[in-house]
Amino acid sequence: MTKPIRPTPQQLAAAHDTTIGDVTAPGLRVLFCGINPGLWSGATGHHFARPGNRFWPALYRSGFTPRQLRPDEQEELLALGLGITNVVARTTAKADELTAEEYRQGGAALVERVERLRPYALAVLGIGAYRTAFRRPRARIGLQPERIGGAEVWVLPNPSGLNAHYTLDGLAAEFRTLREALPPTV
Repeated sequence: MTKPIRPTPQQLAAAHDTTIGDVTAPGLRVLFCGINPGLWSGATGHHFARPGNRFWPALYRSGFTPRQLRPDEQEELLALGLGITNVVARTTAKADELTAEEYRQGGAALVERVERLRPYALAVLGIGAYRTAFRRPRARIGLQPERIGGAEVWVLPNPSGLNAHYTLDGLAAEFRTLREALPPTV
């Protein structure tokens, strides 16, 4: 059964504490890592699915994709050497429903995933999630000094519409900085 693009209130409620599959493959250029899926994503099965989330427009405006993809086209990222995962797998209405322990456990699981998949770069989308999951309280947006499983680690702003610190243009600029830092052969 195809999941709905616009979930009903009942479908959103039923999506709480579910999980959705990662969009991954070995040897990606960039593995984008969200904080955790929201209810829209849980109900639809697509990452960054909530209207107003700026992930897909930021990817396009930064030059990662040749056109703006829709959440239901997420599998097309693989052909571009891009993937999506999350620090914490379970869906919630808001990230503040997650505990510090969930972030730390998710960070440990993310390390294992990166070691297995071997992307060139890991891009964690959310400074607070990164700081908590990896116990890096002073981390800043951008390239991090440490690597995970050989992958460069980048922290980019959370693309949620709730993140008022960044405009779409600001998000796209940060995504573009990562894209331009990738070697041409990756």
